[in-house]
Amino acid sequence: MSVPPPNPPEESADVVVVGAGFAGLIAARELANSGLDVVVLEARDRVGGRVWTDHRLGHDLELGGTWVHWVQPHTWAELTRYGRDIVRSPRTEEAYWLGAGGQVRTGTLDEFNALIAPGQARIVRDALTALPRPADPASSPDLTTLDPRSLQDRLDELDLGEEERRANESVWVGHANARLDAVGLVGALRWAAATGGFWELMHEASATYRVDGGMTAFAGDIARDVRGSIRLGQRVRSVRQDPDGATVAYGENGSGSTLRARRVVVTTPFNAIHRIDFAPALTGAVARMNAERSASRGVKVWIKVRGPVQRFFAYSSQEHPLSVVKSEFIADDASILVGFGPDHEAFDVTSVRDAQAALDVWRDDLEVLDVTGHDWMADDLAGTTWQLFRPGQLTRDLAGLQEPQGAVHFATSDNANLWGGFVDGAIESGLRAAARIRHELAGSAEPAPEPVGVGNAGSLGNVGNVWKKESR
Repeated sequence: MSVPPPNPPEESADVVVVGAGFAGLIAARELANSGLDVVVLEARDRVGGRVWTDHRLGHDLELGGTWVHWVQPHTWAELTRYGRDIVRSPRTEEAYWLGAGGQVRTGTLDEFNALIAPGQARIVRDALTALPRPADPASSPDLTTLDPRSLQDRLDELDLGEEERRANESVWVGHANARLDAVGLVGALRWAAATGGFWELMHEASATYRVDGGMTAFAGDIARDVRGSIRLGQRVRSVRQDPDGATVAYGENGSGSTLRARRVVVTTPFNAIHRIDFAPALTGAVARMNAERSASRGVKVWIKVRGPVQRFFAYSSQEHPLSVVKSEFIADDASILVGFGPDHEAFDVTSVRDAQAALDVWRDDLEVLDVTGHDWMADDLAGTTWQLFRPGQLTRDLAGLQEPQGAVHFATSDNANLWGGFVDGAIESGLRAAARIRHELAGSAEPAPEPVGVGNAGSLGNVGNVWKKESR
C-alpha cells in the first residue's frame, strides 16, 4: 500500500503587501531592507497602482498621477535616490475661460492669474493658521471648526463678482476633480499649507512638473529595489485574521493560493477596499470611508487634435463635462491635450464625440482625431482618481484611517498627513506603515495584536519586463 505524500507546508511570509503602487512598493522595500520576508501581491499586470504611463496617441501618456514638485519631500527624496529628473510642462501662451453669462473670454496666462489672484488668496487665507504644521493635521484644533465646511461654502462667502467667481471656481474644480460642494474646505487648506500658504506655489506643485521617463518607470525603480517577491496578476480575495497573524487568499475564481503572514499591509484605496473579504470585518474609520466614499469622482482624458496649436489652457465650470483642458504635446501634424472633469459619468474617455463637444465650449477650430484615458472610478481596484475628503471626514477619520486593525495595516495616499491624494502621500504612508510593523516585529516572534473588528505567480523579474514594455 502506498503512503500518500504529505501536504506541502503552507507558504508564509513575515509581511504580505496588497498592491504594488507607490505605498506598497515603499512599504515592501523598507520592510525587506529590515530583514523581513516580504511578498507583494498585485492584481494588475504592472506596478504603479493609480499611476500608469502608457504609449497611446503616439506619446507616452500619464493616465493617472502625473505631477511632482520639490516641495513634496517624500517624492523628492525618492527622485533623488534614483537619479530621476523632472520635466516642466510647457508654459501656455493663450488662456480661455468662461465669464459672465458663460461668455468665452480669452487672454494671456498673466491676465488670467491677475483675475483669480484676489479670490485665490482669500480662499486659502487661513491655511497657515488652521494648519501651522501641515504634516501633523491632528495638532491643529482649528480644523474642527473649518472641517464641516465645503469648498463651495468658502467660495460663496467671498461674494466675488461673476467674472472672478467663475474663474476661481473653475480652478478649484480642476484641483478637486469633483463638485465643490462635495469637497471639504480643509482639503484645499492643507495643500496650500504644504506650500507655505502661497496659492501660486500650490498650483505649480500640483500641475507643472512631471517625471522624466514617466511615472511607471519611477515606480519600476522602487520595485527593483524590493528584496522580496512581487507577484503580478494576483488579486487578493480575502484576509482572515487569527491570533497569530492572517491568511491571505489570492488568485482568480477562488481557486488560487494562500499565504500566511504575521502582518498585512493593505494599500487598496478606501473606495475599493470592500472588494476584499476581511474576517473579522473592517470597522471604524475604514468602514465609514468605504461607505461614504471620498469626494473626487472625476475623469482625466487625453485628446488628440489635428495640426499644431498654440499652447493654451482653458477653464469652464463644474457644470461642464470637462472643467480644465491644456495642451501638453505639439507636433506638425497633431497636438495632444489633457483634460479633467468633475464627474466620470458625464464624459466617456473613449468618445471622440464627447471630446469634441467639450472643446467646442471654448473654441470651434479644434478637430478631435482621437481620445484615450482610463476611468479610475469604474476601475474596481481603485474606485477613485485622487483623494479629497468630504466635509467633516478629515477631523473625524484621518487618525483612524492610519491605525491598524489587528494584523492589518493601511498604507495609501488616502490616509497621508501632508500631501493626501498625491504620490508624496502614498510614499509617506508606506514609510509610516513599514516603521510601525518593524517596531511591532522587532526582535521577536510576537503574535499579531488581537483583531479589533477586522473580521501561478510572477516574480520580481516580471516587474522589470513590465516596466520595459510600458515605458517604451
